[in-house]
Amino acid sequence: MDSALEIARILLPILIVGGIAVFVVMRMKSKHTRGTLGKKKSKSAQSLLDSLIPFGMILGCIVAILLSIIFSIPLLSTISLGSAVGLLFGYFAYEIYDKMDEN
Repeated sequence: MDSALEIARILLPILIVGGIAVFVVMRMKSKHTRGTLGKKKSKSAQSLLDSLIPFGMILGCIVAILLSIIFSIPLLSTISLGSAVGLLFGYFAYEIYDKMDEN
């Protein structure tokens, strides 16, 4: 019974991270094939739009490292989960900023 729980504890972060990554990649791929990727008029707004997903991943990784320092959570699984959650939040920020009008 202990080995089954240990295997589940190892595989669960991999499944969560993989599910989030597949979701984001498939959504971006479908936006690309439809031709509805975000386009902004100014170069700085387009640069910010293109950088939201990587910024989200970096911020998620930093938060995960800080949580790993504070609580007794394994660093490796925390970094991967933090990056995946950052990827998801970066994608949502991308979608929100894409819908905003430029003034």
